[in-house]
Amino acid sequence: MNTKRLVRCAMVAALYTVLCLALIPFSYGAIQVRLAEILCLLPVFGAEYIVAVTLGCFLSNLLGSTMVDVLFGTVATLLACLVTYQLRNFRIGSAKLAIPSALPPILFNALIVGALELTFFIPDAAATLPAALWNAFTVGLGEVISCGILGVLLVYFIEKNPAVRRLFADN
Repeated sequence: MNTKRLVRCAMVAALYTVLCLALIPFSYGAIQVRLAEILCLLPVFGAEYIVAVTLGCFLSNLLGSTMVDVLFGTVATLLACLVTYQLRNFRIGSAKLAIPSALPPILFNALIVGALELTFFIPDAAATLPAALWNAFTVGLGEVISCGILGVLLVYFIEKNPAVRRLFADN
């Protein structure tokens, strides 16, 4: 990893952490719209963003949540970023939107954080199938807003602006 990529990685990890901590009421819990999750689509521009976003999620959860969230949330983000990177060249529609790249963060967070973590590892949670489905739905809905809408728009904006694209990608 060259110096430029290392700096980008550190900046994205820091930005993710700052966004989560500055917006604590929206970043944690069963009903959340973690705006920092828009950064989960950055692996479209390079593999270094897998490390950056995962590190940002780890730090955010370490500083603002529970150890359970440090484990489950970070694993969900790592898996989401790995699959997002694999889907980086797939686009939909005439606008060539990165919608397929938004699906992994939505699905992994809904299932791992929503259905699993919030249902079975939070004290006093109702560990039932309806609770798991509800938690998956609420976390997934927040991810649709942050990744499926705002994240896709961020990728579109970066791709359509050469000066901005140079900040995020080497090519």
